[in-house]
Amino acid sequence: MRILMHDYGRYAFPLQLSRALAARGHRVRHLFSASVPGPQDTFAKGPDDPANLEICGLRIAGEFAKNTLFRRRAQEMSHGYLAQEHVFQFQPDVVISSNTPLEAQNLVQQAAHACSARFMYWVQDLHGLAIWKILRKRLGVMGELIGRYYMRLERGLFQRSDELILITEDFKSVMENAGIPPERLHVIPNWAPIDEIPVREKENEWSRAHGLADKRCFIYTGTLALKHNPDLLLRLAQQFEPQEDVRVVVVSSGQKADEVKRDAESRALKNVIVLPFQPASVLPSVLAAADVLMAILDPDAGEFCVPSKILSYFCAGRAVLLSVPLDNLAARVVADEGAGVACSPYDTDGFIAAAQGLMDDARLRHTCGLRGLAYAQQHFDIEDITDEFENIIGAAERRMMPRAAARIGAEAVA
Repeated sequence: MRILMHDYGRYAFPLQLSRALAARGHRVRHLFSASVPGPQDTFAKGPDDPANLEICGLRIAGEFAKNTLFRRRAQEMSHGYLAQEHVFQFQPDVVISSNTPLEAQNLVQQAAHACSARFMYWVQDLHGLAIWKILRKRLGVMGELIGRYYMRLERGLFQRSDELILITEDFKSVMENAGIPPERLHVIPNWAPIDEIPVREKENEWSRAHGLADKRCFIYTGTLALKHNPDLLLRLAQQFEPQEDVRVVVVSSGQKADEVKRDAESRALKNVIVLPFQPASVLPSVLAAADVLMAILDPDAGEFCVPSKILSYFCAGRAVLLSVPLDNLAARVVADEGAGVACSPYDTDGFIAAAQGLMDDARLRHTCGLRGLAYAQQHFDIEDITDEFENIIGAAERRMMPRAAARIGAEAVA
C-alpha cells in the first residue's frame, strides 16, 4: 500500500511510525515542514531505513513568520500547495495528516480526495478552538470573527475525513457535535520513540559543556508559544535564586524564548539559562541533565492541546512538574502514574511549592522518574502502535469498497 504521512510539525514519533510502516512493506513518503524551527538532524533517511521509505522536507521561501498573523497564513498556504504537489505525484492509497495548520490541511485533504485516497485526520490539537480563544483576546470582535471562520473550517475538515485518529478521548465530544459517526473515530494516545531516548547519567558531555553537571536543574524543552506562560519560569527562578546550585534552563527558540532571556537579564536573574533548540541527537543528554523536567499550558489551552513533551520526559526517567489544567490528559497521566506533580495554571504558589518539594527530595524525584519510565516501557511499543494504525487503514478500506463498487456500477450504466 502507498501511504503518504504528512506531519507539518516535524515530530519524532510520526517519523518512527513511517519507518515502522515501511518496514512492513508499505511504500511510505513522509512529508514535514523544513521551515518550522526545531531540530532537523534526525529528519533524513538513514542507512538502515528501507528503500521503500522517502523522507521529504518541504521548505517555503523566507524565514518562518511565526508571530506575524497574515504573513504566517500565506506561508502555511505555501506549504499546503507544496504538500498537494507531493500527493498528486505520489498517488497514495492513504494520506495520514497531522499537526497541520487548517488551511494547509484543507489543501492536503482536497488533493487526497482528488486522487481517491483515504484521508485520515490525525487530530493532535483542536486548532479552530485554539485560534478562536487566542484571537478574540488579542483582536476583540475581529478576532472573534476570524476564530469562528477557522472553527467552521476545522469542522468541515473533520466531516470530510474518512477516519479521525484522536490522541485523547477528550476530543470525542467535539467530533460527536460535528456529526462524525462513532465508527470513524479512533483513539491512539501519543507516544515517544523510547529507543531513541535512552536513560543517561546527569553528568554527560552536554551537561558538562553547559556547566550543568554539578547543578540542580529545572529544564523546559520545546516550543514556547501563545498557549504557554513563560513568566512562570521566571517566578520559579526568583524563588530559587538564593540557592546558588539551582538553574532554570529553557531550551527553545523564537520570540517567547527571547523574551524569557531578556526578562531574566532585566531582573538580574543569573540562574536562568536560555539555549536554542538542540540537535535531536543530544536530546537524551539534555533531558538527563535535568533533576526536574517541566511543561506548562495556559488555562484555556488545556481544552485543545495536550503537551506531548512529557512523553519524552517519561523516557528519560526524570520527575515531571506540570502547570496545566488538571483535567488535561497530561495532568491525569502524571498524577495517575505518580510520575511527578501537576498543578493548576491558576495556582502559581502551588507550582512553586511543588517545585521546592521535588528539588528537596531526591528519593521522590527518583521514584517519579522510575514510574514515568515504566509507563513509557509499557505503552510506547512501536509494533503494537503500528498494528493499531494498520487496523484503522484496513477499516477505512473496507468502508470504501461499497462506495467504490457503487461508483463503478453507476459509471457502467452511464
